[in-house]
Amino acid sequence: MASLQDLLVSKVRVKLIQVFLSQPSEIFYVRQLVRLTSEEINAVRRELSRMEDRGLVKKEARGNRLYYFFNKTYAFYQDLISLTAKTVGLGAEVIKNKNKLGNLKFVLLSGRYARRMPRKSEEDIDLLLVGSINLKELNLLIRKAEAEQEKEINYAPMTIEEFEFRKARRDPFLLSILMAGRIMLLGDEEEMVS
Repeated sequence: MASLQDLLVSKVRVKLIQVFLSQPSEIFYVRQLVRLTSEEINAVRRELSRMEDRGLVKKEARGNRLYYFFNKTYAFYQDLISLTAKTVGLGAEVIKNKNKLGNLKFVLLSGRYARRMPRKSEEDIDLLLVGSINLKELNLLIRKAEAEQEKEINYAPMTIEEFEFRKARRDPFLLSILMAGRIMLLGDEEEMVS
């Protein structure tokens, strides 16, 4: 049975969860996890064992290595994806720099972006920002994230008025964003969709 005690135990577990869920489709071997977390090998092995006992990760032997991957059927998987998206990468940078970015009412990441899945089409948006936005700061932040990830980030800044107008007109572009999976970085999801 999944429990909060599974999650909030140690800094090593936090680092491992961030590594696993910032790249949810990847598998990792122990030494790779040691490098990515900058932790001692015994601490990583111990935490992986505990995480496996709790059902957070699964392991698979390939050749002479054991590979670990996050269990996507774990009860808190979706919640952990959301938490990780807010603490690592672009989501963390947006939250950290929210005052520099302007007066933001809503900010969301697409669920596909958070899970590192490819977009369904070139028009799909990875990041939506609604409010009075400092475009210069936003462009700097986006370029930095694109350089780190080595891929283009599609984003759409909107004023509150434009957002409300498009929502009232049932604009197909905005509806496609609102109907898809999303992770709210800033703002109230209920208020945004109602």
